[in-house]
Amino acid sequence: MARKSIHNQTIALAGLAQAVYLIKQLARHGTADADAIEASIGSILKIDARDIKDVYGGLNRIRTGVRQLEKQLSGPPAMDPEQLNYAGALLFLERKLVSNDDLLLKLRRGLEQIGSESNADEDSETIISRLADLYQRTVSQLNPKILVNGEQVHLTNPDNVIKIRALLLAGIRSAFLWRQYGGSRWKFVLFRKRMLNESKKLLETV
Repeated sequence: MARKSIHNQTIALAGLAQAVYLIKQLARHGTADADAIEASIGSILKIDARDIKDVYGGLNRIRTGVRQLEKQLSGPPAMDPEQLNYAGALLFLERKLVSNDDLLLKLRRGLEQIGSESNADEDSETIISRLADLYQRTVSQLNPKILVNGEQVHLTNPDNVIKIRALLLAGIRSAFLWRQYGGSRWKFVLFRKRMLNESKKLLETV
């Protein structure tokens, strides 16, 4: 299969859809699927993956994202405007990040450091905290800022704040993959139906 295929681009968008769905769940309800969070955040440090599926640890680990993407591509009433706004903002910020050499270098070095220093003895909460801090020092410096809506009690919970920031970085990672595998605004518009069909096929395998 060609690297820059609709199949791979759909998987990248599913990764993005999963990240923004989890962000909304944490902000609105204070909780989200732990396995899905682990898969999304784990993708940030998966630099030397064999293919795009391996970035997420396998297609089954982004089944939530595939379901959400299928809904978003189906249009009203299934689509969720809030999640769509988050995804659009992350795609826009990823482009701004790539064009900002200083911030991009800072992000790459930060990820390399976290990746090289992470080991089996370091708990996941510590890694998530470090990734959240890296997001604050890099992507968060770009405008426009992403404003996450939700219940104040959840948005002020330190654990949720850290997870949301790390998931925003995971969203940037998926946005980067989308571009890397040939995705673009015009391709999304022209091939939306094909991506919808591809997401339905993926749902049959996860």
